[in-house]
Amino acid sequence: MSLFTVTRRGLLAAGAALALTTMGATAQTPPGVLIVGQIAEPKALDPAAVTAVNDFRILMNVYDGLVRYQDGTLQVEPALATSWDISEDGTVYTFALRPGVKFHDGSDFNAQAVKFNFDRMLNEDHPFHDTGPFPLAFFFSAIQTTEVVDDLTVRFTLNAPYAPFLSNLAYPTGLIVSPAAVEAHGADFGRNPSGTGPFTFAEWRSNEAVVIEANPDYWDGAPELQAVAFRPITDANTRTAEMLAGGIDLMVEVPPVALSEFQGERYTVHEQAGPHVWFLILNAKEGPFSDVRVRQAANYAVNKEALVNEVLEGTAEVAAGPTPPAFAWAYNSDLAPYPYDPDKARALIAEAGAEGAELTFYVTEGGSGMLDPIAMGTAIQADLQAVGFDVKIETYEWNTFLGEVNPGLEGKADMAEMAWMTNDPDTLPFLALRTGAWPEEGGFNSGYYSNPQVDALLEAARVATDQDERAVLYREMQAIVQEDAPWVFVANWKQNAVTSDRVENFALQPSFFLLLDDVVKN
Repeated sequence: MSLFTVTRRGLLAAGAALALTTMGATAQTPPGVLIVGQIAEPKALDPAAVTAVNDFRILMNVYDGLVRYQDGTLQVEPALATSWDISEDGTVYTFALRPGVKFHDGSDFNAQAVKFNFDRMLNEDHPFHDTGPFPLAFFFSAIQTTEVVDDLTVRFTLNAPYAPFLSNLAYPTGLIVSPAAVEAHGADFGRNPSGTGPFTFAEWRSNEAVVIEANPDYWDGAPELQAVAFRPITDANTRTAEMLAGGIDLMVEVPPVALSEFQGERYTVHEQAGPHVWFLILNAKEGPFSDVRVRQAANYAVNKEALVNEVLEGTAEVAAGPTPPAFAWAYNSDLAPYPYDPDKARALIAEAGAEGAELTFYVTEGGSGMLDPIAMGTAIQADLQAVGFDVKIETYEWNTFLGEVNPGLEGKADMAEMAWMTNDPDTLPFLALRTGAWPEEGGFNSGYYSNPQVDALLEAARVATDQDERAVLYREMQAIVQEDAPWVFVANWKQNAVTSDRVENFALQPSFFLLLDDVVKN
């Protein structure tokens, strides 16, 4: 029996799981094949072209970067590069590459392949730049040149010191794709991926599953699993039911209200803190939220303690600003969250003349770290209406939601849910709070917030080579942003997942990625 037959059999079993459960039985997925209940259909399988952790959870098993995060940490260690040197001025990084590695399509991994990857993202005149867009190319905007020193040595020259550079190389945007596969498939590479990772791409059946198979020749040792099938199950209740029925082996982003259903010997619930922030983007360019008083009023109006304790069942903490406390060295612990104070909210709204303002609120059905978004959105709508706003919710499927929000809220909406999981305190504010990150500039500042002082602090922090100096700059930035209130700062989440008793050696990572090469499925 072929592996394709096995994985298809597993998916058919999963599809029948709910019917079997009603008859008192449970489905049995095949041994050696891990079936993962994902939160959405992936947008693409090209790591340079996507932004969502939902997609990254697949990609981290198909590709490698020059470096990676050590297991259980956000510290960087060698991967496709065995070592590196950094010049004294912090602008030149020279990497020694791992010999003998091949892409899944049989082509060689070498310095030329590394140069191809970064030139494709960053150089508009590159012959395959049109296989983008590359929305997180900002991660590597400091790269001035990528040079092939020899077949196994590559050198990056930056336009200035850039402290997050190594960490960004470990992020999925830094994963290395096969140039031969890009050349063969062009704009369709995202449906025909080829990397060097522990699993090879097998097939993508739209709205059914992405299937990857073990790479027996993986440079870091063959995986224990035969295959993994990632099933998109957008509705959290359906995902929970499938897990209880035995149709999936691993479920990510368990709804807080469902956690109690996975007690006992049949399941293991996993939790892991990480750098996550869940917030509401406010349209600071037009409409009621162009007035800072109204933005502050929204922060006072939303009962974040109730959201965390009642909707999220205590699986998160109230956020105090744009930087998660997981970045302890850079976090401003002097900031307290906006208290729930509807009277103060009403006073600020009256002062701004915004009583009865009509608000359009974009909510998603589910997406990366979005924390029970419909229930959260409904509760937030009620809190805002209680202080005098007239709030209309528009709900979208995750990828459609991103297509509405990422290009900017101007002319469309007043507010939108959002969540980010990041690898460095530079990432989220630089990509979503800088004036230079407005959507037309290629960034994710969808609410068009702008403060030159924040811009200057962020620019200074990313070129500072001393971590203590960076920390001072980030803490000052957080204080200003909290006062300006371009977002409603809602929650910092502890990610979760549940596995069946047939799954061994699984652990969540603080990066929020799924690393499955050591997992065993009986």
